[in-house]
Amino acid sequence: MNDMPRRLQPSLLSAPPSETPEPEAPRHFRPRQSGPFGVLDIGTSKIACVIGRCESDLSLRVLGFGWQKGSGVRSGGIMDIEAAERAIRACVGQAEEEAGTRLAKVVVNLSCGLPRSQVFNVQWPVGGRAVAEGDIRRMLLESRNRASAEGRTIIHSLAMDYGADDAQGVVDPRGLHCETLNGRVHVIDAATTALRNLDACLARCDLEIAELVSAPMAAAMATLVEDERMLGATVLDMGGGTTGMAVYAAGHLQYVSQLPLGGAHVTNDIARVLSTPVAHAERLKTLHGSAIPSPDDEREMLPVPMVGEAEHQIAKVPRSMVVNIIKPRLEETFELVKAKLEEEGLGRASGHRVVLTGGASQLTGTLEMAQRVLGRTARLGRPAPLRGLPDSASGPAFATAVGLLAWSAGAGRPATDMDLDSERPGGWFRRVVNFLRDRV
Repeated sequence: MNDMPRRLQPSLLSAPPSETPEPEAPRHFRPRQSGPFGVLDIGTSKIACVIGRCESDLSLRVLGFGWQKGSGVRSGGIMDIEAAERAIRACVGQAEEEAGTRLAKVVVNLSCGLPRSQVFNVQWPVGGRAVAEGDIRRMLLESRNRASAEGRTIIHSLAMDYGADDAQGVVDPRGLHCETLNGRVHVIDAATTALRNLDACLARCDLEIAELVSAPMAAAMATLVEDERMLGATVLDMGGGTTGMAVYAAGHLQYVSQLPLGGAHVTNDIARVLSTPVAHAERLKTLHGSAIPSPDDEREMLPVPMVGEAEHQIAKVPRSMVVNIIKPRLEETFELVKAKLEEEGLGRASGHRVVLTGGASQLTGTLEMAQRVLGRTARLGRPAPLRGLPDSASGPAFATAVGLLAWSAGAGRPATDMDLDSERPGGWFRRVVNFLRDRV
């Protein structure tokens, strides 16, 4: 194996051990690239890199995988660029070494910059001729112009559906004759400064951002089955620092949002209330935590080392105390989700199904609490198995990474997906950064 200089340090963390309909493996799509290609899921609690390729039978094969404990990242954004660089280099180096290749570009999850979701109704005069690709491009660019705001960068312009005169629900209007082409376009943007920090961090790792992809959308791609996408479902991607929301209905992404609450907030609550180190609070949460009380909680006593005390001075607290710390924080998270859906008028569109994924979704009792607070059936979302992906990466914590890989290969994209920046040289985000630098 060639020496990979990207890998600056040994693994910081061994991989964790490895319901419900199982999501279909992303197979039936027109591949944009055969690979190898790399994706990077940057989160508060972990950073994961997957390198894969698209096989001749249109299935995905994982060539390399690496992950590290999160460092330098909070709420999806870069807070300590040097710490984040070290973790990213080590993570990517692991995947590169296993795959026997070196990455120049990566597709990266968008969890920073307070992502915002807007839907625009756009019309374009065609004048009775056949709709051409240029007409669709102009419609997508018009939606971008409407969404444009100072200090924000547009990440996605996703066509949801089209209409050709009176014919509605058209998937791909190219070749159809009409007077007026209309459509609904879903635009997602984020704060430019947060994206510049992300770009700068990856540049220090000798990596360029090939594309940014909404994290909850990627998680949904990896966990939803086709019926859920059509009938309506809400995916909650519960990470360490954030909880992402993605609403699907009629086969399209209807809405994305992000709450600044995650599993790390539960851990910090336990550490603060019990005056115990954060590392031990995380162990208490993982091994003994639950969102649902049980009759034995008062009798079960847990050892709790105290901050600043000698190692042999261990306090004892009932398990009920830990449960009573966890329960209100998770209730708050689901109440905020419910309020957000109601505020956006997505009560019916968001369906009767909630799919929980992400590392924080695995806490005992989380599904039951989601069902009670949101008033919907809930299940745990796991990514479809991929050839070459270790069993340790088959759980909800890695759903976003698997979704990013599928998106990179071409799955989940609108039928009329196109690069709106293809006329200009260089990577799409590099062009944004260079434009901003020229103005400073």
